[in-house]
Amino acid sequence: MTIDVVILAAGKGTRMRSDLPKVLHPIAGVPMLGRVIDTAKSLGDVAITVVIGHGAELVRERFADSGVQFVEQSEQLGTGHAVAQAIPNFRTGSTVLVLYGDVPLVKATTLQHLLKASSSGPALLSVVMDDPSGYGRIVRDESDKVLAIVEQKDADAETLRITEINSGILAAPADLLTQWLPELSNDNAQGEYYLTDVIARSVSENIDVIGVIADDPDEVAGVNSRAQQAELERALQRELAEALMVSGVTLLDPARIDIRGQLECDSDVSIDINCIFEGRVKLGAGVKIGPNCLLKNCELAAGTVLEANSIVEDAMVGEACTVGPFARLRPGTELANGAKVGNFVETKKAKIGLGSKVNHLSYIGDAEVGEGVNIGAGTITCNYDGVNKSKTVIGDGAFIGSNSALVAPVEIGAGATVGAGSTITREVSADELAVARGKQRNISGWQRPTKKN
Repeated sequence: MTIDVVILAAGKGTRMRSDLPKVLHPIAGVPMLGRVIDTAKSLGDVAITVVIGHGAELVRERFADSGVQFVEQSEQLGTGHAVAQAIPNFRTGSTVLVLYGDVPLVKATTLQHLLKASSSGPALLSVVMDDPSGYGRIVRDESDKVLAIVEQKDADAETLRITEINSGILAAPADLLTQWLPELSNDNAQGEYYLTDVIARSVSENIDVIGVIADDPDEVAGVNSRAQQAELERALQRELAEALMVSGVTLLDPARIDIRGQLECDSDVSIDINCIFEGRVKLGAGVKIGPNCLLKNCELAAGTVLEANSIVEDAMVGEACTVGPFARLRPGTELANGAKVGNFVETKKAKIGLGSKVNHLSYIGDAEVGEGVNIGAGTITCNYDGVNKSKTVIGDGAFIGSNSALVAPVEIGAGATVGAGSTITREVSADELAVARGKQRNISGWQRPTKKN
């Protein structure tokens, strides 16, 4: 089936009270329009046209590399008018699928059912709601074909008892829409051209209209306010959490996890509360994530433990490592197997070798640390002179005493020792001891200052 997707994304979203176009507001870290585009692309042979209006340039810029076409609806004259703007992009013999940039959670499987039902005429997506107040009702005949969409203000008492409502999502043969859309009337209170009039036209010409019911109301829920955005955010996060648990991940509280990208977990992963995952994150078998952690575009190999309140961004962590609590691995960090980065340690563009330890209160940046190295508390690699970054190299088995400053570029040889409190400005050869600090003086008879009257 050849599918021409039309995504309506021209609305201003006044109730969002934002300068950002509504369809660019995120759900789980992805703009709502981006989610709809990704779902549409998964359907097969699709060509996507996005109808834009308010904030058109921002939308074009954000999705410039997405492979979609844009048409602009300069005047907001209704859904029928919006879809009509895309008629020049319809391909011969295609099926047109109308989606909405602010309805981000519709599933590809649901749309496939809808497309299958639209082989000879329109098919609309509906949903059954406990409280359908305010929505247009779907009226069906004895054979379950759709007869009409009746707006609440026009419905009689019997029609108001119907709980099946119209979502606005529609699939129909392109040749029918090409003929009917230009003939729509705006003879109504709003003076707009309604896409739903296509249903009445189809019924009047004895063309069956099929109604496909979505399984979940969240699939067809739109976002018109910050509150509705938050509701769909939580709905999607619940779904993502449930999928993780089905795959064998332990979530200490499924209601307190946020996935804003792609999270891939091997077996027996455990994730504590209030953790956020952004971009692409991969967790190996048996990885344990403590509470209040942020992981972004990183990989933690099997058996690694990330302690509470730690941040890992654009980093690679090997097997059986320990990180944190309160640690920050910045971009370019690589930890070999068994390495340890402890509490209040920050690393950036640093390679930490097999079994090496940076336990406390240290900054290791632009550094290459060998195997079996111990770096004491308060150590700093002084990598920046205000203009350029320079590298520190620490050889296998070296011992760096606490409160040391290694002024790059500098190299510490294998097995070397740096005495605590030293400022190292030149090379320390293998197995040497380097001590660079002022000589201690003990002054006898010292009198502490006293407070003046």
